[in-house]
Parts: sequence; C-alpha cells; structure tokens
Amino acid sequence: MILFPPAKINLGLHVLRKREDGYHDLDTCMIPIPLCDVLELIPSEKFEYHQTGLTIPGAADDNLCVKAYKLLKEEYNLSPVYMHLRKEIPMGAGLGGGSADAAYVLMGLNTLFQLNIPTAKLEEYAAHLGSDCAFFVKNEAQMARGRGEILSPCALDLRGMYVKIINPGIHVGTKEAYDGVVPNPNAQTVESILSQNMNQWEGQLKNDFEISVFKKHPVIQEIKDKLYAEGAIYAAMSGSGSTMFGIYSTKPNLTFQDNSSWMEKVLNF
Repeated sequence: MILFPPAKINLGLHVLRKREDGYHDLDTCMIPIPLCDVLELIPSEKFEYHQTGLTIPGAADDNLCVKAYKLLKEEYNLSPVYMHLRKEIPMGAGLGGGSADAAYVLMGLNTLFQLNIPTAKLEEYAAHLGSDCAFFVKNEAQMARGRGEILSPCALDLRGMYVKIINPGIHVGTKEAYDGVVPNPNAQTVESILSQNMNQWEGQLKNDFEISVFKKHPVIQEIKDKLYAEGAIYAAMSGSGSTMFGIYSTKPNLTFQDNSSWMEKVLNF
C-alpha cells in the first residue's frame, strides 16, 4: 500500500490564551496542499521502519509514524509491517508534514488490516499523537480550535487558485515561535474574516507567530513582501514558520529557483 500524506497551510492563526495544561487555545483554518510525502505499508514478518529523503532528526522510536503503529498495535494486536517513509515535506516549516505522516499511518493500517475504525475514532487516536494530526484524517479545509484538535467544516473553496510556497531552509521550533507571542482572547474570529472577499484578507487575516518569527529571521518577512510585490492576493506564514505562501488568481513565476538551499513550488488547488 502506498499513500501520499499532504502538507497543509494555515489561513490565519490566532493564539487566544495559554491553558493550564501548558498548551494554547488557537483559532485557525487549515487547508491541505498538494505537496506530499510518500508512505509505504506492507505486511511483514517483523516490524521495520525505513526512512529516505529529507533527514528526520532523532531516534526512530520517537518518530510519529512509529508511535502511530504502536498505538494501534496495542489496541488491535496488529501483525508486523514494513514501513517506508520518503520525506519530501521539510521539518520545522509549519507545514504539518510529520502530523500528516502519523495520521496516514493510522488510516493505512485501518485499511490494510480491515479494522473498520470509524473516522471520529481515527481522529481521536490522531489527536493523541499531535495537536494537528486529527486534521489530516479528513484531508479537507477545516476550522481548528482548542490546541488544534477541535475541528469543524470550512466552506472555503480555492479551486482554480494557485499557491506559491517558499521555505528558506530555516527550522523554527515551536517553543521559539511561542516565546514572542502575546495571546489575544478578543481577536476577531478567523472564520468571520474568511467569509469576506479574499481581497480584504490582507491586514485582517493574521498569523500571530509572524511578529516574533520575523524579528528573529528578517529574511522570512522579506519573502512575504516579495510575494505581495509580485501580485499575491494574500500572503502569510504557515503555522509557526518558516514557510511563507502566497495565493494567486493566475500562475506566478518561480523567483528563487537559483537558491538551492530554499524550497519553492507553485501548486494548483
């Protein structure tokens, strides 16, 4: 079985308050984009995890894919599998690649072993693995609240639009991003801003992490400015960074293709 876990971008990301459990309450809209990792799952005589592509730091046992397998193995006494992850989505980039991989392991195992786990239960398992893992179970535009696991439908339709994503190869850790954020419980809801014409999003639809991340990494702010200068209807940082994206009505050019340390792609919704 071969699956293609996608990346996501955030349209607006408000940090509302810090919770007693150490997490923060958020308000955001997450949308999957057609930038994918590749995940292979095959029944095997013993469990094996193999990873190629971009290097993932840390021990294999700490990988979310392995944790996802172990979670279902404990619940359903699963047989061993051979798991191969080809990593294409950069880490520490605000694109949710690790969360997508974990969610797709859960969904792949559900299909492979005919476990018949309903979607709501898969989302529950995914939420145990990471704050935005549950989003990828349905793989559609959704509003996300709480720490990111409280999901609701989003009627936003970007079909026919283009998104340019640029990652400058800067790893932004979650703690680093949160260090400069001042929570605002009275922020206008992301959903209400998204209901307006897209031409009105600039200046209203904000990612609260941008202030602290731009201060530490000015080049990311420069990318945002350049996206607007070349005609983006809306541009922002995804998640806690460092990936910037711009949304366009017509296909934009590739402008940083001579910088080999950066990732730049133009995708069609």
